[in-house]
Amino acid sequence: MIRVGTYNVRSMYDDTAALARVITTMAPDLLCVQEAPRFTGWRGARERLARSAGLRPVTGRRLGGVAVLAGPRTRVIHAESHPLRAFTGLERRAVAIAVAEHAGTRLTVASVHLDLHAGARLCHAGEIMGLAGAVADRFGAPLVVAGDVNERPGGPVWGYLTRGLADCYLIAPSGDGRTFPARRPESRLDVVLADPALAVRSCGGVAADPADLRAATDHLPVIADLTAT
Repeated sequence: MIRVGTYNVRSMYDDTAALARVITTMAPDLLCVQEAPRFTGWRGARERLARSAGLRPVTGRRLGGVAVLAGPRTRVIHAESHPLRAFTGLERRAVAIAVAEHAGTRLTVASVHLDLHAGARLCHAGEIMGLAGAVADRFGAPLVVAGDVNERPGGPVWGYLTRGLADCYLIAPSGDGRTFPARRPESRLDVVLADPALAVRSCGGVAADPADLRAATDHLPVIADLTAT
């Protein structure tokens, strides 16, 4: 089994001690991070975040604020990251991709943070599936896309991504699924989507201290336990 998590950490602007405790409770083998630090000292900040929860950074550029962190027993086979198409007046987006193996399960994971603008969001979703899908095919490792899609279930991006990927929460839900805003969750914006070749054992929220979840950042994390079929 491999445990894949996703967490929008809001550039570590909030309570970093609470953030570290939440990630430690998650105990991910792979963690997809959104809004990772990307300004002055961004590398050091990401490394401190990873170390605080016993993880290590494996991929992610400054641009786009997405990254993948890996646990100590996770073998990283390949890692890359790419900027996505630029749209005038909108934040630049990117995708961070890693191929990794843990406890006999190998997969390709893509950390994503889609735009608030619907057109850019759908365009970038197509780019991500092309880039990450090519890596998954090259390494023979089923694809998992995890991140903040900035869209509620049923929207165009959900429809596009779930043509080929399964919504892990719908298969084996844990909790109510809502992830934003952390203090009073109303929407499910943060997701783990997986190739049907992977079996979903559970997917949902994290049993961390509620006070830590509220203090750490403005999103709630999601964790999925996956195995090869």
